[in-house]
Formats: sequence, C-alpha cells, structure tokens
Amino acid sequence: MHVRTARNMVSNSVDLKRPPADLAEVLALYSVAGPAVTTLRALARVAGGLQRVTDKSLRNQAGQVAEGFRSLFNQPDVTVMLRRLNNKEPYWQRVLEYGARGGLQSVLDEYSHVLVEQSGASGRPVEQIQREVGTSIRNALTLRTATVAADSYGVDPLAKSITIDEKMRFRTRFAVRYGGRAQEDHQNVQRQGDVQMAFNSPFWPFVLCSTSVGQEGLDFHLYCHAVMHWNLPSNPVDLEQREGRVHRYKGHAVRKNVAKDFSAQASYLTSGPGSDSWGQLFQAARNDRDAKFSDIVPFWVYTTEGGAQIERHLPMIPLSKDVDQAEALRRSLAVYRMAFGQSRQDDLVQYLQRHLAAAQIKAAVAELSIDLTPGESPDRQKSGVPQTPGELPSDGSASESGDTRIGLADLDDLLDNFVAINPVANIISVEALEQLIGDFSALRGV
Repeated sequence: MHVRTARNMVSNSVDLKRPPADLAEVLALYSVAGPAVTTLRALARVAGGLQRVTDKSLRNQAGQVAEGFRSLFNQPDVTVMLRRLNNKEPYWQRVLEYGARGGLQSVLDEYSHVLVEQSGASGRPVEQIQREVGTSIRNALTLRTATVAADSYGVDPLAKSITIDEKMRFRTRFAVRYGGRAQEDHQNVQRQGDVQMAFNSPFWPFVLCSTSVGQEGLDFHLYCHAVMHWNLPSNPVDLEQREGRVHRYKGHAVRKNVAKDFSAQASYLTSGPGSDSWGQLFQAARNDRDAKFSDIVPFWVYTTEGGAQIERHLPMIPLSKDVDQAEALRRSLAVYRMAFGQSRQDDLVQYLQRHLAAAQIKAAVAELSIDLTPGESPDRQKSGVPQTPGELPSDGSASESGDTRIGLADLDDLLDNFVAINPVANIISVEALEQLIGDFSALRGV
C-alpha cells in the first residue's frame, strides 16, 4: 500500500493539503535515523562509496535490512520499552527518535566495517560486499528467541519434603545459550551459527552462556571484551583459550581505543572507499604507531590510557580455596606463555613452578622470550593496507563456477524487474505462474 501510494504521488498530481507543523522535524528524523536510510549509507560506505546510494541493488539490500529492523521493533518487549518512554507519540515516531538518540547510523557504520572482513568480502566486487554485509545484518536482526526452562520447587514443611513441579518456560533474547545440546543435528548446528552471528553484532543477545564447546576455535570478539569464568579452569591453557575468543583481530576493545584516540581525525567523504570512517580511523592509528611495531598494532593490540581492555571476571567467594587457586593460575599463565610451543607443556610448567621462585620466573621469562616481529625492510609499511572494493574477483558468481542455479540475488533481481514491468498487482492462476517460472528457467538454462 505504501509503495503504491508513493508511486501515485510521483506519477499523478495529488493535493496533500496543508503540511503538518512537524513536517521538517519528521523528515529530519527519517534522514538521520530511519532504518532503511541509515543502512543504505552504511552499506554504501563499505561498498564503493556514498556516490552509490542511488544504485538499485544497493537500495534493495538496504530495504531488506530495514525489514529486519521492522521485525525487531515489532517485538512485544521492544514495543513496551519504547512506548513507556512516551506513549502519546505514534510508535513509528518513537522508533525514529530512539534511533537518533542511540546513534543508529554510527552503530551500522561500525558493524558494516567489521562485517566486510569477517565475511571474507574484503576487496571483492561491490555487489558481493553489499550482499554479504546486508545478509549478515538481516540475519542478526531476525534471530529467533530462545526458550529457557526453570525448575519450580514445592516445599512441604510438615512432611519435610521437596517436590519438583512443572517446569516454567519463558522466552529470552537478552541472554542465550551456546552449545550444551545432547544431539548435534543439523538444526542445532544451524542454531549455534545463528547465535554466534547475532552475538557478534551490536544487537541482542548481549550475554552468551557457553560450555567448553565455545572455548576453542570460535570468534566472539566483535562486540565483546569481557569473559566471566563461571568455574576456574584446571590449567592455564584453558584460561588462555577462553579469553582468546574475545582477543582477536579488530576486537571490541581495540576499536574502542582506536576511536578514543583518533575519532577527531576522521573526515566526511562522499565518494570512494574513503567514505568508510572506520577505515580512516585504523589508517590514522597505523600511521601513528611506532616504526618498530608490525601490523599487530593497531589491528590486534592497541592500548591507550583509560581505554578498554580484555576483562577477566572470576566470581569467587572470599576466603575460599578458589582465591588461592586463581592466584596460582595467574602465575602459571606467565610460565605457560614462556613454555608455549614446547612439547608436554603441562610438565614443563609444573617443573618451573616447583624449582623457581616468582622473581626467578620473571627473570627467566625476560631472558628466554623470543621476539617474532618481522625484521626491518623497506616494504614493511606496505602491509596492513585495506583492499579496495573490486580489487579481487567475485568468489561466488555463476559465470566463474559454471553454476546455473538461481540464487537469492537472482530472485531479488527477478522480482524487481517484474515489479518494474507490471507494477499493478494482478491475480493469476497457478497454471500461469508455473508457465512463468518455466519460461524463466528456460532463459536461464536451468
């Protein structure tokens, strides 16, 4: 209905009567915080530059992401949260004000920047970049809620007995579980992937509860830099692995520190890859680093005074044995790092702790440390430069792989072309629809 009304306004002369008093304010809110508009700018900045905002395929991706936002803001708990702040205004206006005050444009600019490299689309054609980033944002926004079951206990004082009543079930999106399922079926594996993608976004879930399944080989660093160890690991290897999940390339803490030091150096560019403000920030941090450092700084490690850092939280009862165990674990962690790469690391760590005092271990670490920083060379500063969109060929086009199957992007183009040819909705028979699909398949050679 909205699309049809907009088309009528463009093609026909419509008397809109007197404009409302808040027209300028509402239009400003739409331009600053409208989900579709902010997404369009964010995608354009990482996929060629802001001069591409009129591109039809880019607008199509932004519209699909905006549909994900619509689904998010129509959730009952979100509706209640926004309406309670001001129940007199229309809900759509509350959504726009919420986006403006929360800096939705900045949120999407940062998220789009990290998704380009996270999805492996860096340097690919702009069409692939916008498709990969847009799909990832939309999937994160539309994560299905998790169902949590809690036991309900009944106590009978006279009989001195406890009974377990029927479980209470409720939905939650703020905190979800990763792993822990007994069956590793396809649906569960897909769910874990969706949860990981959503947690690596600025949207909920904000808390991820994981078993040892999430301890190794997974990335949770894009929007997290704090780890709470519900139980103490038995050895420093597990401690290092747990915290390594949030200590990765362009992690959350790294980006917060880079933005703190170099946000004043970013400039507003309207065309080209330089439109990506986060690319400007990391380039400024790279140019400012000491010449002795490699690209570990600022992409993997970047600290600043009063900045963010990887947080380790150990919930321990005072005077319990966990306090002593945690201190011993911290000491063994330093020794483990010295023994990294050796065979039978646990035996070596125990031997060093048994035969060396704390001061001797510190001196041994300083003496035996090996600096793996690349040696000085004239070409050293050439690394770490981000790839320009279109520098690499597409890694999934049908022309390269010989695959003639119809993908989502093909269906999007087909629907757009069909709407352009026949904008008026017509009711057709099943036989006519089958004929249309058959003709299209013949043209595609499927």
